[in-house]
Amino acid sequence: MTKSTVGDRLAAIRRESRLTQEQLAERSGVSVEVIRKLEQGSRGTARLDTLHALARALRVQTTALLGDASQAAARVEPDHQSLSLAEIRRAVVPVRGLNNVPMLAPPDEPPSLDTLRANLYAADRVYNAGDYAASLRDLPPLLLNARAAVSLASDERRAEAYDLFARTQRLTGGLLIQLRADDLAQTALSGALDAAQRSDDKVVAATVVQTMCWLLMRQGRISEAAELAVTTADEVEPRFSRATASELAAWGWLLLGAAASYARDNRPDAVGDLVDAAASAAVRIGERVPDSDRLMLVGGFDTAKVQMQRVEAAAVAGDAGRVLKLSELVPPAPTTSRSAWRRHRLDVAWAYADLRRYGKATVVLTQLRDMAPTWLRQQRYARDIVDRIAAGRRRAMTDELAKLADLMGCSR
Repeated sequence: MTKSTVGDRLAAIRRESRLTQEQLAERSGVSVEVIRKLEQGSRGTARLDTLHALARALRVQTTALLGDASQAAARVEPDHQSLSLAEIRRAVVPVRGLNNVPMLAPPDEPPSLDTLRANLYAADRVYNAGDYAASLRDLPPLLLNARAAVSLASDERRAEAYDLFARTQRLTGGLLIQLRADDLAQTALSGALDAAQRSDDKVVAATVVQTMCWLLMRQGRISEAAELAVTTADEVEPRFSRATASELAAWGWLLLGAAASYARDNRPDAVGDLVDAAASAAVRIGERVPDSDRLMLVGGFDTAKVQMQRVEAAAVAGDAGRVLKLSELVPPAPTTSRSAWRRHRLDVAWAYADLRRYGKATVVLTQLRDMAPTWLRQQRYARDIVDRIAAGRRRAMTDELAKLADLMGCSR
């Protein structure tokens, strides 16, 4: 199929399936108005979740609708005061003149590598707590200092300095993904991968790649995300008999990234095998995660995270009942990777909303709001759930739901 737009592809596949727009709407849960606007090209870009629902109803891979238009997953932040990216942009992409010297001069004497590492630990804790305003304040000077430390490091400690710089840029990239600054995140992650390769640390490099896969999925480039995750996992696959916890976790994260991509491309056959392989790595790790690797997401890879991925796959497939059943095996309180646990709870909230158990869904969302309001406000998934609850309720909006709607910028 050679149609150039998502709307053209959608219309052609719908007709081939002998479905009217109304029938497709009923199957997919996407409104007729949205389908009509997409096919007419009057809606602009479509969200990935919408395209996935349509692809699932049409029994095709999501990429059949995306084609070469891999940016189809347009995501707009809720209507709230934007957090300034000016300082972090200067740190990620310093302006250079003809002599290639940054115009923003680095500090003459950056803190020691040990001090910078401690600062990075603190920044990682703030990020995982969902305090993005504080992260935007803390990361720019840390990034500038880490870059300066690389240039000033002795030969004996240069690899260590590059390792620290890679980790700092990876954390910066993760923050920018959350803030939907995709192009800037891509720059930060490319720099992180280059620094990781210079440090000759495959575990750090693999974790950077895993974050790149997350970015690609957010952009709707799900086939590229899957291919990158699987290829990298093959390259770093450890020998279980002598693998370190870090090597097993880095490999496991890549497998889960590939599984997430395949789930969104309607390829459930591949998802199960990947998650099972990741589960074997998590079991092998047990409690053997060194503190030095926790800030690279390695410490967040465990059997609980693997179970969360099974839940996510069920949510992507639209099976709310299975989501709730599988979620019973996930800890009810935040795990080591708090951001992953919060994302998991959104799947639980979605399942309750899909089953019209709106009170339960509101309780889950309220708990997340109380834990990490800035994080929740940035989640388009959460906003969609709140919209769904508000549209489906039969009674007046509760105070808690009204507060959620205000936080997410939803209409009442």
